[in-house]
Amino acid sequence: MERNGDIRKRKQSPVHINRPPKHFKPELLDLSDGASTPDDMHMNGIESDGETSALLAATATADTAEWQATIEKVVRNVVSIHFCQTCSFDTDAACSSEATGFVVDAERGYILTNRHVVGAGPFWGYCIFDNHEECDVYPVYRDPVHDFGILRFDPKAIKYMPLTELTLRPDLAKVGAEIRVVGNDAGEKLSILSGVISRLDRNAPEYGEGYCDFNTNYIQAAAAASGGSSGSPVVNIDGFAIALQAGGRNDGAATDYFLPLDRPLRALECVRKGVPVERGTIQTQWMIKPFDECRRLGLTPECENMIRQHFPKETGMLVAEIILPEGPADKKLEEGDVLVRVNGQLLTQFIPLDAILDSSVGGKIKIQVQRGGKDVEVEMDIGDLHAITPDRFVTVGGASFHNLSYQQARLYAIAVKGVFICEAAGSFRFESTDSGWILDSIDQKKTPDLETFIEVVKNIPDRARVVVTYKHLRDLHTLSTSIIYVDRHWAKKMRMAVRNDNTGVWDFTDLAEPLPALPPKRCKADFITLDATAHPAAGDAIRSFVRVSCTMPLKLDGFPRTKKVGFGLVIDAEKGLVVVSRSTVPYDLCDMSITIADSIIVEGKVRFMHPLANYTIIQYDPALVDAPVKTAKLSTVPIKQGASTIFLGFNQNFRAVLTPTTVTDITTVAIPSNPAAPRYRAINLDAITVDTGLSGQCGSGVLIAEDGTIEALWLNYLGERSHHSSKDVEYHLGLSAPTLLPIIDQIRADTVPELSILNIETNTVQMSQVRIMGVSESWISAVAAANPSRHQLFMVRKIDCPPSLNADDSQSLKEGDIILTLNGQLITRVSEFDIMYTNPVLTALVVRNGHELTLQVPTLPTTDLETTRAVIFCGAVIHAPHHAVRQQISKLHSEVYVSARTRGSPSYQYGLAPTNFITAVNDVPTPTLTEFLREVTRIRDNTYFRLRLVTFDNVPWVATIKK
Repeated sequence: MERNGDIRKRKQSPVHINRPPKHFKPELLDLSDGASTPDDMHMNGIESDGETSALLAATATADTAEWQATIEKVVRNVVSIHFCQTCSFDTDAACSSEATGFVVDAERGYILTNRHVVGAGPFWGYCIFDNHEECDVYPVYRDPVHDFGILRFDPKAIKYMPLTELTLRPDLAKVGAEIRVVGNDAGEKLSILSGVISRLDRNAPEYGEGYCDFNTNYIQAAAAASGGSSGSPVVNIDGFAIALQAGGRNDGAATDYFLPLDRPLRALECVRKGVPVERGTIQTQWMIKPFDECRRLGLTPECENMIRQHFPKETGMLVAEIILPEGPADKKLEEGDVLVRVNGQLLTQFIPLDAILDSSVGGKIKIQVQRGGKDVEVEMDIGDLHAITPDRFVTVGGASFHNLSYQQARLYAIAVKGVFICEAAGSFRFESTDSGWILDSIDQKKTPDLETFIEVVKNIPDRARVVVTYKHLRDLHTLSTSIIYVDRHWAKKMRMAVRNDNTGVWDFTDLAEPLPALPPKRCKADFITLDATAHPAAGDAIRSFVRVSCTMPLKLDGFPRTKKVGFGLVIDAEKGLVVVSRSTVPYDLCDMSITIADSIIVEGKVRFMHPLANYTIIQYDPALVDAPVKTAKLSTVPIKQGASTIFLGFNQNFRAVLTPTTVTDITTVAIPSNPAAPRYRAINLDAITVDTGLSGQCGSGVLIAEDGTIEALWLNYLGERSHHSSKDVEYHLGLSAPTLLPIIDQIRADTVPELSILNIETNTVQMSQVRIMGVSESWISAVAAANPSRHQLFMVRKIDCPPSLNADDSQSLKEGDIILTLNGQLITRVSEFDIMYTNPVLTALVVRNGHELTLQVPTLPTTDLETTRAVIFCGAVIHAPHHAVRQQISKLHSEVYVSARTRGSPSYQYGLAPTNFITAVNDVPTPTLTEFLREVTRIRDNTYFRLRLVTFDNVPWVATIKK
């Protein structure tokens, strides 16, 4: 281990070393950190791209004429690579990024770059040459261990410049050699870093838990500036590539790390000849350690003398660092063994060791080590390194799986076996960590490998609930157990993807059709009883609560999560009607599980979503429930400020808590909006607060009278995202029960309420303010008489954007209007606005600019406010602007709104960000989804097209995207 602090211990995140060059694409017109709708279209949470260091632009050193001539020749071979790793695979998450490569075979069209650029999984990319010609690139080789990969391009696609290539000369990398690192910064700026090679024998740097190179020495250079570009050639004054840029320090030290080109040169020759690149392994990690440390490990003076005589310039030897269980070297080698000979040949370097292993795949070798001062000679089999590097994955239930890789096993010193969940999403989203899970069993059947997993999952019906056991790589001591809901209807296909190095793409095949869901069965259960409660009627209300779990297969309407759990109140046990917070069930593209008495699980469906009041009414089949479910009795009289009541809620552990309390306030509020990603929020409501600390701990519950009458619902309200913590703020407030009664009556009568609303947001104004604004004394007196407890009127704070781009607003309300009456009724309470729900037009008396004015105000039907159609195109989720967008914007630029996007997709690569409006495709206007679909279906695959867009802040721009 290095003493200078640049390498951290394994399994720790490095502090000083970054791999700067995997330039993650800047957020073009994107949203502030943490404030956006998560770009992950499926179930991956929040968007974190990892490495973001920018490439430092070119040096200002005064090069000699000879160096200038060399650079002019070299830059023609250097390309900027724009790429997407389209899905999570092995150690890497899906991403869109940019890097560098250079042509190493102009005739066949081969480019050398880094392995962490090519990645282990599906790759899509293109390269841009120095003259800004562009062509697609396809991976033909990525090394299982070392940080290099080879891309293929079509040389005939480059028409306006002669293609040349850089010759690989690893033998010219010597200490003291002057070098230049030539790269590209996003294809725009040439970056030339000068330096001098200072070391040839440093160990490979560790970058934390992601991909890391090992079992190779690295070249260290004292560069003129820190930073650099992944895959840049390191050239000498004669224009030969002598190393490959791979990483560096980011703590201000002028230090870069380069990969020697010995093994890339061998791989390139194999690819040129069309023969497999054989890679052997004994599943052991070696480290270069100096002689003094080797002596402490047991290196004898005689052996050291022999080594120094054969290799007079060497200062160290190879020492076994990690030996994987169940590998070829297990129980034959031990950590701390000092390598002396392989097949009788003295060895102190990685390159000859690699050469022996790679030429012995499937055979045996003899290894001599010194262990505690004694010679130990062992014989072992040589395994195939490609066989323990995944080249296929399976997608099912919204998640992806492959066999555990050598890379992951080496990081945690475990056996290379087991099924790794590379995309822990959909049915297999566990807890809060997105990746790192190893599946132990499913449906009580062991899954030691991918083939067994496939056979087990094939036989699990849709909508089944099965037991899974699993471990996390960071905590292999703990076996976790969960019950998952298997989705084979939203994510219907079970597919296998296999890497094809001939074509550079992955071949997908369908494995099995989903088995139909089993018919549900009626089950029996009893509710718990609350111990020692002094309020038996309130305690009995526990029979009116059910737990609601909502899983969304697609992120719509700016909602930030894919799963939410809360409690609902049964409002009709005979019909199975339940009212629940809309922050739990935000839209109807979902699967709902309703748990009754902590025992019976039934499916639910959405019956009604209130556009303003933050509740959803759902329904289950009561014929499947044999339990004493109780219909909640809702109060018909609004609860008053100062009233005594009983708080019954459910805390974060889903436990019922009950305590007497008092209503401290009833105030008109609007839940704060989320500026960067509009999503549903409640507005224009009277929120109830109580004086118990339990109210802040419970997102579901009720306020209940001594006789068991429900006086108010206690709901969770989704608010804005905090700029400081990047977490969503949730408010816990009460909603008066009588406001639900008209809606419930209609649904009980099997009628879906069709409400109309005023497209306004209001705030209360006091009499001192309205007097100044022109309200007469007679109206002020009328307000005092109509509402003795709160002398207030309502002012229009914000007007929602109308659905029609050419809506007539001559009779509309305006910001700043003071509302006096609607249809002749004085409005001093929020509940009095309910008159709007059943009237297409309201006669409104308002005070505007100090004068009373009568308007015939049209209301807005809510039937079209909910999202009923969504399109997934180039990784972007596109639908009509939902209600929250209309609440926060003054003008709709089109009915084609980008709601979310997936990482590693074209939409991410080209900067098509959430909250953008698409107004035209190839200059053809697309005002609605119908026109948009018509135009994009005409675009051929793998061709560029133009999108005209407008940001949420009304800034027009144009994007070019490759379909």
